[in-house]
Amino acid sequence: MTGEGFLEGRRLQLARGVLLQCIMGGYPPAKFYGSDDGDLALIADPRQIHRLPWSEEPRALAICDADELDGEPSNLSTRGQLKSVIARYASHGWSPVVATELEFFVFAPNNDPNQPFKPPLGLDGRREDGQSAFSVSSNNGLRPFFSEVNKCMAALGLPRDTFMHEMGVSQFEINLLHGDPLVLADQTFLFKHMLKEVGLKHGLTVVCMAKPLAHTPGSSMHIHQSVVDTVTGDNIFSDAQGEATAAFHHFIGGQQAAMADFTALFAPNVNSYQRLCHPFASPNNACWSYDNRAAGLRIPASAPVARRVENRLPGADANPYLAIAASLAAGLRGIEQQLEPSAPIQGEFVVPDNLSLPCTLHAALERLKRSQLAKELFGAEFIEGYIASKTLELTSFFNEITPWERRVLATQA
Repeated sequence: MTGEGFLEGRRLQLARGVLLQCIMGGYPPAKFYGSDDGDLALIADPRQIHRLPWSEEPRALAICDADELDGEPSNLSTRGQLKSVIARYASHGWSPVVATELEFFVFAPNNDPNQPFKPPLGLDGRREDGQSAFSVSSNNGLRPFFSEVNKCMAALGLPRDTFMHEMGVSQFEINLLHGDPLVLADQTFLFKHMLKEVGLKHGLTVVCMAKPLAHTPGSSMHIHQSVVDTVTGDNIFSDAQGEATAAFHHFIGGQQAAMADFTALFAPNVNSYQRLCHPFASPNNACWSYDNRAAGLRIPASAPVARRVENRLPGADANPYLAIAASLAAGLRGIEQQLEPSAPIQGEFVVPDNLSLPCTLHAALERLKRSQLAKELFGAEFIEGYIASKTLELTSFFNEITPWERRVLATQA
């Protein structure tokens, strides 16, 4: 849209089906978004209109809500689903607080998808070999890229906590500052979009796949969650003596009860399960623990005022609006239903059958398909449409034969 048209308040409309467009560009049958495929209105959030600092010609991006033409939020909008979950907390006098940790890889251009990704050539003319985890000098070869990333974050108003090199080859992590869940989802989306745009400008490929390299840790999007009293600002997970409250334990119980049903929302792609089935601190379970990275739900060491629950299941490929909405909705249901968690685990442990999670996209979609809980919390229209879109993607994957199959199975009698 032109700047003039936007400032005049011209309404931008979008077909409902676009919200269910799959990642290859196709659509599920029209019955999942209304046979007429009527329009939605895109309503810009005035807090999320940004001049794009990496653009050579003046351009801006506005994050919008997708509303039905009668003004009601669309059930197919993941941003709308998150706003609905936040409103449910508000009805109790509470405000959820979240922070996201996002991991990503920076690679050289990859013109042939049949070839593995490679780290870029640094300023010293060498490619990183994976020995730079947490090093203070690890990203010097990418200094021009990261310098522009930092400048663009400042221009977009994206506050950050820490930035570091992670365990993988040319893998990095950013921790965004905790705050309002909708704001954090917007910031996570903006950050991922910015990374790719700035990367292209510097001749780099930034990848937010869950598992882009074999034999290397995958990329997560851990979600830290707490809940505060809207009036007092007190963390409802801690009492006046600094001890954990019943609400804290019920929140964990709600997360545990929903994680298997919601796995397809946290791990939305075929590649997501490569990360979960080869766990490098990427647990595929609904266990919880104090400061144990092997648990799907980890309670980081902190002061009582910062007591929180870290959901370690989502990958970097997850939709931040949907992943945050699903995690918070599960926790709130646990508080409302007073669900009790399992006993916390510590050290080496074996995952009980009732706390294991689906390990393929097919299994996760089948679990979601049977989930009355998911339909109760997000509505049948959204869940059925989501499954239909993801089933198209899974079918497309199965329509291809992988190099592994040709290399290994073609020699068998």
